[in-house]
Amino acid sequence: MTNTPQTLERLWDAETPCPFDEVIDVRSPGEFAEDRVPGAVNLPVLSDAERATVGTLFVQTGAFPARRLGAGLVSANIARHLATHLADKGRDYKPLVYCWRGGQRSASFATVLAAVGWRVTVLSGGYKTYRAHVRARLDTLPTAFDYRLIGGATGSGKTRLLHRLGERGGQTLDLEGLANHRGSALGNVGPQPSQKLFESLLLEALQKLDPRRPVWVEAESNRIGVLYVPPALWAKMKAATGVEVTMPVAGRVEHLLEIYANWVADPAHLIGLLRPFAAWHGAAKIAQWEAQIAANEWPAFVASLLETHYDPRYAASAGRCFPNVTTPVTLPDASDVAFDALAAELARH
Repeated sequence: MTNTPQTLERLWDAETPCPFDEVIDVRSPGEFAEDRVPGAVNLPVLSDAERATVGTLFVQTGAFPARRLGAGLVSANIARHLATHLADKGRDYKPLVYCWRGGQRSASFATVLAAVGWRVTVLSGGYKTYRAHVRARLDTLPTAFDYRLIGGATGSGKTRLLHRLGERGGQTLDLEGLANHRGSALGNVGPQPSQKLFESLLLEALQKLDPRRPVWVEAESNRIGVLYVPPALWAKMKAATGVEVTMPVAGRVEHLLEIYANWVADPAHLIGLLRPFAAWHGAAKIAQWEAQIAANEWPAFVASLLETHYDPRYAASAGRCFPNVTTPVTLPDASDVAFDALAAELARH
């Protein structure tokens, strides 16, 4: 068993093969859900409830009773992992193990694995070392790339175009995909990762990119849902050049109704999301939108939403945030043919 903090750069350097067969996070499931090394497997030595129980006992009665209870729980959990996840690992298995600080939890797990005969490494400093690594890299790595922005009003197909560019070999950075959010006020598509996990996923994505080639990214706000783009990346994005996509309103409406099928599937939820918009547009406009939704007048509703809410906000922010996104490109409609043609043109240049 060894402690090798130097493995950090090798682990997350896309050009260097990872020296370990597996990265094992022995923290509780709750800690793992908040953030973890991308690709790590969670084999907790204490569950969330067990960790809380041991911590409470430590406060109430002292270290010895808490450690005695913890040792029994840890032993049982390690035994379970040996009988399940680790049961088919061969004698040459080389895992990296980490916990919160590289302390007792990872040491306990690694001691047992080393006794089996496996070549186990404990990450010195644990997750805290990894987290410091992520923060430091996100202060510098984003500056290594030359970004090309895809701007355009809501519904103009920026994300779809970004994906088509990626399919044609272009380098892309999908911030909305990493954030699990479509970026707009109504863009929630499910639970978002924590800010820490978003940054871990972002670093992983950046490390796969080639700094010798341009990177296409949407002209996003620095806030995507509840998450924030790290300052170094945001500064580079604001200074980047790019294209401004336009599409006729009818095509934008069609595109939005396609990607926001959940609006039609759950109109009551949509109405609940719209009601706070009264602070900007007044109760009468909200009532109009609710009536259109109730009457299944979806194209009229979406067109009004664009005209009243989204387009004025985009016009006010685009020039301020992305002054160099000035090259106009046009999508005549929301068809696959139109997106394929524009993606091919951008990929060539």
